[in-house]
Amino acid sequence: MIIWLSSYPKSGNTWLRSLISNYFFSKDGNFNFELIKQVDSFPSSKFFKNYEDKFEKPEDTSKYWIKEQEKINSLNKVFFFKTHNALCKINGYKFTDQNNTLAAIYIIRDPRNVVTSIANHYQITTRNAFKFMKDKNRGIIEKDGNRYTGFQPLFSWDLHLKSWTENTLYPSLIIKYEDLIRDTNSTFKKVLEFIKKITNSKDIINEQKLLKCVENCQFSNLKRMEKENGFDESMIDKKTGNKITFFNLGEKNNFRDILEKDLIDEMNDYFKYQLKKYKYII
Repeated sequence: MIIWLSSYPKSGNTWLRSLISNYFFSKDGNFNFELIKQVDSFPSSKFFKNYEDKFEKPEDTSKYWIKEQEKINSLNKVFFFKTHNALCKINGYKFTDQNNTLAAIYIIRDPRNVVTSIANHYQITTRNAFKFMKDKNRGIIEKDGNRYTGFQPLFSWDLHLKSWTENTLYPSLIIKYEDLIRDTNSTFKKVLEFIKKITNSKDIINEQKLLKCVENCQFSNLKRMEKENGFDESMIDKKTGNKITFFNLGEKNNFRDILEKDLIDEMNDYFKYQLKKYKYII
C-alpha cells in the first residue's frame, strides 16, 4: 500500500524524499539524485498518458486516480509517493481510499517562507505568489499536446493543510519543515519510527545509516549536486530558457529579510489561525 509524502509545493517535500530514498533504497548510505526516483510523484502524466480518454479538461484524469493506485498496490508492497494533491474529491472521484493508502506524512512550512519559494520557483512576484496561495481553485497541470494528462488540485494553502491534517481515515504524521532544519536527526528518526510502526516492521532503525543520510542530504550538499549535475525537477525560465535553481535558499529563506512589511502584515492576518495553531511567531 501507499505511504504519501504530502505537502503544499515548496514546503520541503523533496528534502524529505531525499532522506527517505537515501535510507531505504541505498545499500551503502550514499546519495545521488537517481535514488530520489524511487519515491515517485502521483498523480503525474506518466500514469495517464496511455489512456485513450481525450482528457479535454484538467480534472478529467481524476476518474483514474483510484484505478492507478490499485495497479500500484497489486504488487503487494509498500510504496512511497510524493504528492502535492489536496486530500479531496474532484467530480465525485476520491484522490485515494482506505484500500490503497496505508498512511500519510504531511510536511508543513511557515507560509510566509513558502511564498518566497513559490515566487522563485514560478518566477513571479511575492505578491502574486501570495495570490497563488490564496487561490481556492489552484492546481498543477500537465499537458501532452492537447490532452490534460496530469492534474494535482492544490486549493488554497490553508485548505490544502486542512485536508490532510484533519484527515481521520489514515494514520498521519505531521512534521514541520522548521523542525527538520533545527534538528534533522531527531525529526527524521521520528519519521522512520512512524514508518516502522505503520508497516509493522521488526527492523531496528539503523542509527549509523540515519546519520549518514542526514549528512548526505544536507541542503548545502543537495544545492551543490544540483549545480554540478542539474536536477530533473527544476522549472525552466520561460524568458531565458535556463533552469531555475530548485534548491535555492533553504534555511536561509527568511521572509522578514525578503518581504515588504505590508505583505507580511497581510499574510499574518490571512494565516493567523494556522500560524497560531502550529506555533509560528507572528
